[in-house]
Amino acid sequence: MKHAVVRRLGRPALVVALAAGVLWGGVAPAAVAASTAYATGTLGPYGYGGVKLGMSAKQARATKKIVSKASWSPCTGWDLKAHPTGRDEVGLYISKRRGVAMIFAPKGVMTPQGIGIGSTEAELKDAYPKLKQSASGYPVVTVPGNRKASYRFLLSRGRIYEMALALNNQDCTN
Repeated sequence: MKHAVVRRLGRPALVVALAAGVLWGGVAPAAVAASTAYATGTLGPYGYGGVKLGMSAKQARATKKIVSKASWSPCTGWDLKAHPTGRDEVGLYISKRRGVAMIFAPKGVMTPQGIGIGSTEAELKDAYPKLKQSASGYPVVTVPGNRKASYRFLLSRGRIYEMALALNNQDCTN
């Protein structure tokens, strides 16, 4: 899900990337663990680290908790200052039309249901019995307490290696 250079992948390319166990930006899961700062806190139901879904870029910048990384239309890539990502990754996307559209979870951050990077597929299914597969093939679930948002998960060898909180109508990624 994280990427700064390639914004959209077609379904066949995404399936190949997911099957190969790599991030959309081409970074292997082990590299994510090494490049993501350890964090604490809760992802969702409306945001993380003082940044909330739907905030305009101006509102999000005013929090002084983000730093710009990449720009293209219709979205810009940002990092949370407290949790910088690797060179070809972003920590969140801000849509020109929808505001903060997607926030990626740093390692150590959990959903209110106790799911985080490293959680097993079985734990994910137990925490979210209404879990579904997205059209792109990754697990997704409506956020309890915020029907306008969803959690998106990427798994490798039965464990979550990336997760995000996103507006259901976000226009930044697949």
